[in-house]
Amino acid sequence: MTGHAGRLAAIINDVMEFTLKTKFNATAKEIYTTWLHSEGHTNMTGGEAEISDNIGDRFTAWDGYIEGENIALEPHRRILQSWRTSQFKADEEDSQIEVLLNELDGQTELTLIHTRVPESGEHYRQGWDNHYFKPMQEYFSR
Repeated sequence: MTGHAGRLAAIINDVMEFTLKTKFNATAKEIYTTWLHSEGHTNMTGGEAEISDNIGDRFTAWDGYIEGENIALEPHRRILQSWRTSQFKADEEDSQIEVLLNELDGQTELTLIHTRVPESGEHYRQGWDNHYFKPMQEYFSR
């Protein structure tokens, strides 16, 4: 189901980063469009989202638990967003996620690079699997 490469986690200056990979039975266009559309993102994850495909727009996901901003978008290839949850301390900077989409043999490999995560954020690695990748597998297998 989800093949996670990237058990590599580096901690530098009280922040960490990690990379996760998985494959979906969907095109890169389907994943990109669904991720950046409020109704699609909501249906894909099961948590309410307000999101757009415009650079500079702010977004929320998982009923307001996650918030951030679209920093860079390359249609059907790359999404770069600032990202934080309601668990971040007020003095902690936003982390960043980079979603890379690569179509291979009728599937799309999604690489998620999560950087500038607070040192206390190791649980976000499992959160991506439980609250994004598993629901996305189900959503894109319909």
